[in-house]
Order: sequence, then structure tokens, then C-alpha cells
Amino acid sequence: MSANDVREPELRLEIPAIEEYRALRVAAGLSAMTAEGAATGLPASWCAVCVRHDGELIGMGRIVGDGGLFLFVVDIAVTPAWQGRGWGRHIMAALVEQLRARAPARAMVGLIADGTAFRLYEQFGFRLVAPAAHGMLLRL
Repeated sequence: MSANDVREPELRLEIPAIEEYRALRVAAGLSAMTAEGAATGLPASWCAVCVRHDGELIGMGRIVGDGGLFLFVVDIAVTPAWQGRGWGRHIMAALVEQLRARAPARAMVGLIADGTAFRLYEQFGFRLVAPAAHGMLLRL
């Protein structure tokens, strides 16, 4: 490879390691998660996508839920150095592909969109539910 060659990041179905997961969440501006919570939650993922550049985790997304009735898109995150390059869209495309291939008909898929991120999710068929319904969160 010459000095002018730049390796493109690779997207693959993969659950991130606990510490890289925690670090990417914070780097991307998401809330910090405990190692204990990550150790329990990550292996329970219905689906996970990682984007790596030269082995380093630069983006991720997961789907959690019961796999039959309710699924929830979480942890859509891209490190700041790679934001604005379409990786959020690539992550969502991979997750939605898995939903369409594996989830049963009529399964409900939800997510919480921070700020203007709802515009990204609308591209994949997600719709705002307010004012008919309101998302709620209990933080323990």
C-alpha cells in the first residue's frame, strides 16, 4: 500500500468489547455506561454492528429486545473524527437489513432520537409518534 492509499473503515456484524463500547459511547457524546451493565447487556444484543478503521472501533449500533414482538435500536454512535461521513447511515442500513431479514412480521421496532437524529431514522421508515404517544425513560 502506498502513502496515498487510505484504508476505508469496515462495517461488520459484531458485538464490541466492553471497554471499547464504553469509550465510544462517551467519545460520541452518549451517556457513560458501567462495565457491569455492558458485561450483561452486550452479549444479550439481538444484533450488533461495528465499524472499524485499522482495528479501532469508530462506530457502532445495536438492536435489543425479545426478538419476536418488540425490538429497540440503541447505541448508534460514531466517533467525532468520523462523523459527517455517512457512517451513521451505513450502520442504520445494516441494522434495518437485519430487521427485515430476521424479525417476524408486525414486530414493533422503536428508538429514541436525540436532537435532529430523527431525520436519519426517517430515511429508514421510522416515524415520530408524538403527539399521539410520547417516549419515556426511567434511568436507574
